[in-house]
Amino acid sequence: MSFTKRTVFLGRSRRWSARLAAALTLCLALSGIAHGKPSRAEPVPAHQPNVVFILVDDLNATDLSRFPNIWNLLVRQGATFSRFFATNPWCCPSRSSILRSQYMHSHHVLSNRPPTGGFPKFRPLETSTVGTWMHDAGYRTALMGKYLNQYPTGASWSYIPPGWDEWAVPVTRLYQEYGYALNENGTIRQYGHAAGDYLEDVLSARAGAFATSTTGPFFLYLAPVAPHLPAHYAPRHADAFSDEIAPRTASFDQADTSAEPKWLRDRAPLAAKDVRRIDRVHRNRLRAMLGVDDMVGDLVATLARTGRLDDTYIFLTSDNGFHLGQHRLRPGKTTPFEEDIRVPMIVRGPGVAPGSAIGALASTVDLAPTFAELGGAVTPPYAEGRSLVPLLQGRTVPWRNAVLVEFAHADYSPRTPPDYGVLRTDRYSYVEYATGERQLYDLSEDPAQLHNLAATADPFLMVALSARLAMLRTCAGVTCQVADAAVAADAARAPPAPLQ
Repeated sequence: MSFTKRTVFLGRSRRWSARLAAALTLCLALSGIAHGKPSRAEPVPAHQPNVVFILVDDLNATDLSRFPNIWNLLVRQGATFSRFFATNPWCCPSRSSILRSQYMHSHHVLSNRPPTGGFPKFRPLETSTVGTWMHDAGYRTALMGKYLNQYPTGASWSYIPPGWDEWAVPVTRLYQEYGYALNENGTIRQYGHAAGDYLEDVLSARAGAFATSTTGPFFLYLAPVAPHLPAHYAPRHADAFSDEIAPRTASFDQADTSAEPKWLRDRAPLAAKDVRRIDRVHRNRLRAMLGVDDMVGDLVATLARTGRLDDTYIFLTSDNGFHLGQHRLRPGKTTPFEEDIRVPMIVRGPGVAPGSAIGALASTVDLAPTFAELGGAVTPPYAEGRSLVPLLQGRTVPWRNAVLVEFAHADYSPRTPPDYGVLRTDRYSYVEYATGERQLYDLSEDPAQLHNLAATADPFLMVALSARLAMLRTCAGVTCQVADAAVAADAARAPPAPLQ
């Protein structure tokens, strides 16, 4: 195909892609599943199980066997999702999606700070979150740990959002783990630098007391700060992982980035000091996770001692992932690579097969509908995820074949990715940037994402992927559940072939 013909074709294909996405979205709306139709309220079950949701901060899909309580009490006793993704690889937009079951393009919390993001941007949406859903279904609710970035900017330090019966959230020095102030049910308590003031231990004790004191069903949202940088750890873990180095994956300090977008292509290879820092950060993150591991062990022991363990679902996941040297990237997040968007997800509870694995594509947008179904809560019509309960029960049900990841950066600079959207299918990771640049990785052949095929792939495949991404980036409410399960034209196509 000549350059002129290829240019004309690609121009036409992109216009066709946009028109196809618009037409499909219109068809969905006219088919009776538009986002304005209310969801059917499920009857409250005769028995409501307890639900514990543990959300760690910046944990990538790592080897969880390093953490004995998480491994033995959750992984070996529950189900592990092998392909679970964050809707956004940045804290506040991701946590907003978790609270509301909405993608970034619907809740409009774009970043961690005002005016485009943070707690002040989310605050008008607080009248309806998973906390209010579960509270209205008869649960005693608690949120302990990190809520949203910039909380409580614009409100008093004693402010508690609607829907939460118990509240223990830092209002100062969130990531320091020591010397912080905690809003404890409207009373501000200052913590110091003694060993017993370590935030994860304080949250663990409060979570145990909440579970012990609650007689009816409870919903506990437990959000430790670990392993977010600076990854402070408890003194008892100072000597752990002393010989550990960061995994030298296939993409570590990637040799050739010439086919990548400019934000990545211009990065220099890692220097020796970069590698030393990466290894140091990796060790500290592992040590910080041991505090979460202790928290899991203490909570499971409390539930067992009080006779409530067998009636409790425990979920553990992360708000986003984290890269450590892959693709020449210094420690951080916010990129569309698997290290940043794919996160661990483990669930144990009644009816969940111990030691099982679930390979279905799932996302953090699915968490709130899952909690709602377990507790008999009403899922509002704006919710865009789908309940994971059928998968946890081992049932075969129609399911999605793609997930959406979005990112927007209010203060774009060449060192950070420009705004983008990711379509992650069974086989492909397809990325479109606001700059017009694109990435395409065939994960079946290139799981390390070393070869960007966007410039050489079959144009028809690119058009199909672009149309599917456009559908998801414009969906709303229940239409998202149709858009993510649309017939995948790319699934039946041959591998990407170079243009002639």
